[in-house]
Amino acid sequence: MNQTPSFDNKRHIIGAILGPVCALLVWFIPIEGLNVAQHKLLAIMSLVAVWWITEPVPIPVTSLLGPALCVLCGVASMQVSFASFANPMIFLFMGGFLIAKGMMVNGLDKRLAYGIMSMKWVGDSPRRIFLAMGCACMLCSGWISNTATAAMMFPIALGLLEAIREMMAANGKQIDLKNYKFATGLMLMTAYACSIGGVLTPIGTPPNIIMIGFLEEMAPQASPVTFFEWMVWGAVAMVAYFAVAYVVLWRMFPADVKHIDGASAFIQRHAKQLGPWTRAQKNTLIAFIVAVVLWVTPGVLSIIFGEESDIVKTYDTYMPEELAAMVGGLLLFFLPVNIKKGEMTMRWKDGVEGIEWGTLLLFGGGLAMGSLMYSTGLSDWVGTGIKHILGGHPSEWLFVGLFCVTALLLSEMTSHTAATNLLAPIAIGTALSLGFSPIPVAVGIALSSSLGFMMPVSTPPNAIVYASGYIPLTKMIKSGVIIDLIGILLITIPVVMLLVKLIAC
Repeated sequence: MNQTPSFDNKRHIIGAILGPVCALLVWFIPIEGLNVAQHKLLAIMSLVAVWWITEPVPIPVTSLLGPALCVLCGVASMQVSFASFANPMIFLFMGGFLIAKGMMVNGLDKRLAYGIMSMKWVGDSPRRIFLAMGCACMLCSGWISNTATAAMMFPIALGLLEAIREMMAANGKQIDLKNYKFATGLMLMTAYACSIGGVLTPIGTPPNIIMIGFLEEMAPQASPVTFFEWMVWGAVAMVAYFAVAYVVLWRMFPADVKHIDGASAFIQRHAKQLGPWTRAQKNTLIAFIVAVVLWVTPGVLSIIFGEESDIVKTYDTYMPEELAAMVGGLLLFFLPVNIKKGEMTMRWKDGVEGIEWGTLLLFGGGLAMGSLMYSTGLSDWVGTGIKHILGGHPSEWLFVGLFCVTALLLSEMTSHTAATNLLAPIAIGTALSLGFSPIPVAVGIALSSSLGFMMPVSTPPNAIVYASGYIPLTKMIKSGVIIDLIGILLITIPVVMLLVKLIAC
């Protein structure tokens, strides 16, 4: 368990030195085809890219440093460099954060999780307990951050495993949870399902919203990706990823009994301890449902009346997706719990603490750098270079596959959010240079970046469950490699290429 800090420390030290060295080399080496602004921006991007990957300073700090250096070096004005920090997509994320915080503060998340775990079909079957735990993690993380979901579900999984150990001990069978296959599998399922569920919605995980934001910034001529459309693609990918993870993990880490006596009673007991629904939980559920309905309504209207109908255009004008998120989030401050005492569903203090400001800064910084790459023409230069490397006119399969695999590899080594920020402007710029629609490769990168299952450092859910001590590193690597390969080759790339055909039609 000491391997992760050691790896991180070495990565930070190497990055702290390598970043400035790369930037200075790019700055002073003449590069044909670049004007002064593009050359300066490429040097700054070299520093930002290395530091996003190696994290010698917090990623949000690097995201602020990039635009700041652009102003300092004369690449763009302050107004232009920092304009992306006010991108409407940031408020979509902000509203999602408020709703997620409301669910956590008022206990709605645990009620939903235990509600799934306590369903009659689960019972005492270890296979069904395994499946239910995965489903609860997956469905919650579609709306709450993957990290928050893992932090919530981790103690539930630990308590369940401890109860299983005690039950088996009472039946005369002693087990060591650190060497118990089912414990390893349940912990891995908890982590992997949290990452898998994030692909469901644009707010499920940062890479999704980042890619949508980059598409709007760099490819305004392309059709915008709506919340409803993403949910359709995300649902297909999520179910497929989950099926693969479930089959692989259950075959690798099966239970040695067909029934765990008392497991159902343990779950039911903890579910009952939550007590009856509170007014705050009901209000939070109302705010959540309002947001979801507002998000999916444009998609439903498009199916009924057509995408170009006046009713759809009017709805999009007065209730864009970003405003829908804020409506749901702000409702939590207006729906009363106790009118006489002036108590609302969520306090402002809880709301402020619930907003992941670092993620918003990272999102804004990534969009800023990508927007500057596009406006200065640097993305065209990079796209042309990749086009020549790929042979001039590569197949779209090769192009999409290359960026999907690159996103997966980067997400195993560093934050999937940083990996997406790094690859997004390059991929979209190259797609436009090749004459491809940028939407498939953007979706492919976002989906692929959620497949970091090999290492504890790959995702926060991995790190959280690895801390339990029930997961040998070799087991995480082995299961992660298998799921990564199947997910990228048999699910991600085919799903994205299906998008290519749909867009072509």
